[in-house]
Amino acid sequence: MRTSSAPEVWRTIAADAAAESPLWRSILLPAGERDEIAVFSPLAEPRFALGIETIYEGYLSHYGRPRLFAPADGDETLLLGDYLYAQGLVHVAALGEVGAVAALAELISRCAHLRAERLPGDGDAWAATAGGLAGEAGPDDGLERALSLHRVRVR
Repeated sequence: MRTSSAPEVWRTIAADAAAESPLWRSILLPAGERDEIAVFSPLAEPRFALGIETIYEGYLSHYGRPRLFAPADGDETLLLGDYLYAQGLVHVAALGEVGAVAALAELISRCAHLRAERLPGDGDAWAATAGGLAGEAGPDDGLERALSLHRVRVR
């Protein structure tokens, strides 16, 4: 997918998950209950939106409140987060952007380290990585919006 159409991003994340596993299908929130708000993808090139938001949904599964899913327990939460990380990286890899895949994989690792050490800075790491995928145009001016939305979703 090469569009940043927000409705298409959310439909694709949900459809991919539902097709992947009956478990993911069973824990998808009904369409009207989903919080379909892009957080960090507006800072990057639109073609990265699906990958970034899929990976971020995985991050929220691990460390916050997912926007599209309602896992019932810790095992589901952990497995869902890992699935979404992998699926997001697959979406970015499909664009042929090895550097972007590496940057996002490093982001996942860095944020896991920050969380394990109970250190701040995960929002800044997300913003820097997404901004680094902005191309020549540079990042969108929505940095404060992204960080504010992030603070609301993570624990």
